[in-house]
Amino acid sequence: MAGTINKVILIGHLGDEVKMHYFDGGNSIGRFPLATNESYTNKQTGEKVTTTEWHNIVVRNKLAEICEKYLTKGDKVYCEGRIKTRQWEQDGIKRYTAEIHVVDLTFLTTKKDPTAPANPSNPQMEGSKTISKKENDDLPF
Repeated sequence: MAGTINKVILIGHLGDEVKMHYFDGGNSIGRFPLATNESYTNKQTGEKVTTTEWHNIVVRNKLAEICEKYLTKGDKVYCEGRIKTRQWEQDGIKRYTAEIHVVDLTFLTTKKDPTAPANPSNPQMEGSKTISKKENDDLPF
């Protein structure tokens, strides 16, 4: 294979509310933790064991604003994006973190009033809702 690929697909539950940061020029960024679980049965004890992995999710601009508006702690989402690492220095110690920069997101469940009537400030959430960074394509069909 001539090229490389950096693609992540996660389905999990929000561990906290979306934390937003707004910048000059109208750009924004949202961050939230996402939990994914793995369950198995311990063969020696017969006990069911569940492990949780936490992921740092990053969404930008319109996608971040939509996530802030409709998602809350515990909601289940499907995320597609790429892994990015970040480093900084704190008290003379280099710190590192891995983040998932999401470009496509689908709401699988949401706790924010999905039965409310549809209107521009509160669209009805029927089934799942896919939000994509590529939403403004200029396609003729």
